[in-house]
Amino acid sequence: MAREKDADAPVRGKPAHHPGTEAKGPTRAVVIVPVLARQPRGDDDTNRPRLTRSADARHDEAVGLARAINLDLIHTAVVTVNDPRPATLLGSGKVAEFAEIVKEGHAEVVIVDHPLTPVQQRNLEKELNAKVLDRTGLILEIFGERARTKEGTLQVELAHLNYQKGRLVRSWTHLERQRGGAGFLGGPGETQIESDRRVLQDKIIKLKHELETVRRTRDLHRAKRKKVPFPVVAIVGYTNAGKSTLFNRLTGAGVLAQDMLFATLDPTLRRVRLPHGTPIILSDTVGFISDLPTHLIAAFRATLEEVVEADLVIHLRDISDPDTAAQAEDVERILADLGVDAGDAKRVIEVWNKIDRLDEGNRNRLLADGADASKAPPVAVSAVTGEGIDALKAIIETRMAGELEDLTVTIEPAQFGLVDWLYRNGDVVSRTDNDNGSATISLKATQSAREEIESRLRRKNQG
Repeated sequence: MAREKDADAPVRGKPAHHPGTEAKGPTRAVVIVPVLARQPRGDDDTNRPRLTRSADARHDEAVGLARAINLDLIHTAVVTVNDPRPATLLGSGKVAEFAEIVKEGHAEVVIVDHPLTPVQQRNLEKELNAKVLDRTGLILEIFGERARTKEGTLQVELAHLNYQKGRLVRSWTHLERQRGGAGFLGGPGETQIESDRRVLQDKIIKLKHELETVRRTRDLHRAKRKKVPFPVVAIVGYTNAGKSTLFNRLTGAGVLAQDMLFATLDPTLRRVRLPHGTPIILSDTVGFISDLPTHLIAAFRATLEEVVEADLVIHLRDISDPDTAAQAEDVERILADLGVDAGDAKRVIEVWNKIDRLDEGNRNRLLADGADASKAPPVAVSAVTGEGIDALKAIIETRMAGELEDLTVTIEPAQFGLVDWLYRNGDVVSRTDNDNGSATISLKATQSAREEIESRLRRKNQG
């Protein structure tokens, strides 16, 4: 059974393409969301059942992914698949139905929001007479369009080649065997598919070498940061959870932040000084998504190493999304693949974003339901309005530099160069100027700031 959706065709503000028109508009596409009747198994390691997304949520995400590369959606449908077909995934009746929709709507691309085998993709392209992209192919297209840095471009290209390598099964007319030599002495040679696969493998090896060079450069930069020991805080989360908006709120940077899946791809790092003077490096990373291809994770490992190496990880959740629990599970699974335990309260802070979209009743209920005695409570924020940001900064600073301590120091006249530093790295409560020219300052400072103050005073006294 298929549930058809209003695809807003043509997409508002974009001209539809009709055969015979001179200016070609955006590519017309059909989105199919297969929902398997059998529920997915639990994780292999924990045997914990995976949270199942609603069909509507899967549909909306698939549409968002398609529109992220400006496809003109003429038709979308959720299709229940009781018996997946090895040849086409969908039943023959549904394939014929969609072939008619593609023909009548002059669609050029069909998006199937499900992994397809190379054979299934080839057969569907024949039956539908259109280019077919599965979920992996669509994500790769988005990543390819969004990559801006050299590293991001190389990573996307590597993932794309690995994806293509297993799909050299098309019925090209040039796939006949080429003779390996002259006359009867020549062997059968290699097929064109074998030749193409060899070319792809050569490109993959070259890209891996280039990425290794980029990785070494990144390692050098990371080593330099460790010499000036600024702690690194990485923001991770499901795509469109608001990572870039939070990054901009915390840093004042101008990173692209839009209500769009994978609005940003390349990682961004900025130095931030927290309220009591603690300096940190904040890292904004690529968004995660369910069923993220394993070879894509492997290709982006150099970028994701920023998460692995981070001193603190902010797991940002869009708490207004009905599927926030399933999204959090997907993020935690990818973090586990990277060797990061999302349940480690000392290293991971769970932040609930977009609370401005909730009324007070729902907000209080969610916070109460999310309370877990075994881990730190989530921090509720709105990266758009700024609500809760000060509390988040305070928690980050406590994790990085220790609890605030009451401290009283007497600064001698020869040490007055430290006064400005005290004001910048602590909350000065009072200051008393003494008759002998010294100043007694009472302040609140983090544990690390106190240790730095004591060290500076000792150096001054020794000097």
